[in-house]
Amino acid sequence: MKPTVYLTAALLAMTTGLAQSHAAERVASFDFGSLDTLDELGLGEHVVALPKQGLPTYLEHYADEAYRDVGGLRSPDFDALRDAEPSLILFTGRQNEWREEFEEIAEVMDTGLGGDDYLVTFEENVTRLAERFDAGEAAAESLQMLHEHVDSARQRLADVPLTLVATHNQGNLMLNTHPVVYDVLDLSQPTIPESVPSETRGNRTFTPLSSEAIAEIAPATLLIVDRSAAIGDEAIELDALRGELARVGADDINVVVLTPELWYLSGGGLQSLMLQIDEVAAALER
Repeated sequence: MKPTVYLTAALLAMTTGLAQSHAAERVASFDFGSLDTLDELGLGEHVVALPKQGLPTYLEHYADEAYRDVGGLRSPDFDALRDAEPSLILFTGRQNEWREEFEEIAEVMDTGLGGDDYLVTFEENVTRLAERFDAGEAAAESLQMLHEHVDSARQRLADVPLTLVATHNQGNLMLNTHPVVYDVLDLSQPTIPESVPSETRGNRTFTPLSSEAIAEIAPATLLIVDRSAAIGDEAIELDALRGELARVGADDINVVVLTPELWYLSGGGLQSLMLQIDEVAAALER
């Protein structure tokens, strides 16, 4: 009997220790998507620090002074981060160059989304983060609700006309094959004519979209992710764009600018993905 008692006591102590360690977790998140996942799962009490620059409206309650401001997504304030004394730092590819510096301060978790299947990677990310806080059951329930929401949106949008997504940056438009639009919602990607060339810069390929190119692609709806507006630069001039489209005979295109911070700075979280799905659906169901 004694070995069993000892084993049970050891397991109880281990479980108690894990519960206490999770309760004491202090999170600094450089990923707004992971921040909104923690918030959705009722784990926001563990958040102690975040970059408040560019904070999306739906997360504006984290602008409160109770949370330490640790700079920007691309400009970490390491002194403020150390002062926050996090036990866990969440980051994505945006901050990959500072990984070693983060590791000197606390344990890190890369919450960036990669791979060929966006939803699979998304679900793995949410589950991995939730399980660290013993919130796997709550995450499973939220993911089930999300899948039902995705299925409903896919059915409603199954027959929508061609949709083109572009990123605006300093007056220029670039093709954007956004996974929420084309993978999650399963919309058909437009065929890019051979007359519309792409450019390779380093390891990345860009496809500039002039008004003539957009007219040739002939989408029913043009969704714009405004990078410039998201980072505090000059937003796209919609009247000028519509004027250019009218000049090339494409004035019947429905042009919609998506919420800049949500689409360029956030995403990848339980709340942000739902918001993105609803925003696309609202634009295409007009």
